[in-house]
Amino acid sequence: MGALARQVLVSGRVQGVAFRWATREEATRLGLRGWVRNLGDGRVEAWIEGAGKDVETMVAWLRRGPPSARVEALDVREREPEAPDGFEIRATLR
Repeated sequence: MGALARQVLVSGRVQGVAFRWATREEATRLGLRGWVRNLGDGRVEAWIEGAGKDVETMVAWLRRGPPSARVEALDVREREPEAPDGFEIRATLR
């Protein structure tokens, strides 16, 4: 199976709770590529790319997030892979 890409918008108590750092750690553990950033409206946006099974595992993790977070909703969108290098935390998009 080729690479899959998902853009995920996470709503709830997801800023100020180490959500981006925990996301990077989990994505790196799964061997995924992409990025995560805070949005000015209080959500977190993540771009997840890699093997299908691992992408779906990461999306399932994002439904829970780290222990300090409270995820209320997830908006998952299929995207075309862009082959980013590694997994990074990006600056907040205002």
